[in-house]
Amino acid sequence: MTGSLLEVIALNVRDAVAAEQGGADRLEVVADMAADGLTPSPETVAAIAAECPLPQMVMLRCDANFAADPDVLDRLRRDAKALAQAGAAGFVFGFLDGAGAVDLTATEALIHAVSPLPWTFHRAVDHAADVQAAWRAVRLLPNLATVLTSGSPTGVGAGLSLLKARADAGDGSIILAGGGLKPAYVPSLLDYGIRAFHVGSAVRASWSDPVEWRLVRQWRALVERD
Repeated sequence: MTGSLLEVIALNVRDAVAAEQGGADRLEVVADMAADGLTPSPETVAAIAAECPLPQMVMLRCDANFAADPDVLDRLRRDAKALAQAGAAGFVFGFLDGAGAVDLTATEALIHAVSPLPWTFHRAVDHAADVQAAWRAVRLLPNLATVLTSGSPTGVGAGLSLLKARADAGDGSIILAGGGLKPAYVPSLLDYGIRAFHVGSAVRASWSDPVEWRLVRQWRALVERD
């Protein structure tokens, strides 16, 4: 792929087809956005794969936090195997321990379980107790495709300075900017050298409404401007 990467959250086949029609490059496939995105069913992934050629980065997350005990990891390993068989191109996950540091034991266990597929470390990094230390830990992990980050727990608008600092530190190529992403922020992010963008609510009227391909098309044009 040349130019910028545009990833769109898809909950179902209808979303996926609209994302493709609008010019998205890949999907983040999730369930239950009321919990900020949980693991979808293998049936959903298979149905999307049958109708849409876009790569599916599939969420591995049991509940709306960033913790992973042994039981959770066992469940996610099983989920990952079934989802890969259903057509997942990669996965989205990431864990923090009780002190708010990156849980390397849990994260590395899941990296091993999904290998050789690529993966995205999701916005757990924005919620770490020491964000700089979290970035140092995450950026060295194997098979890492992107880090989904807004630079702040409250969204991209509050995180622009951190995103610039991470890009200046050499992490621009792995930043997937998302979480409260608005059109007004895109020119600055492009100036920082960030070329991967993630949208969900911005391409639909609400989470109970489907993705609108025309809105995806607008974002496609926006992220390509230099």
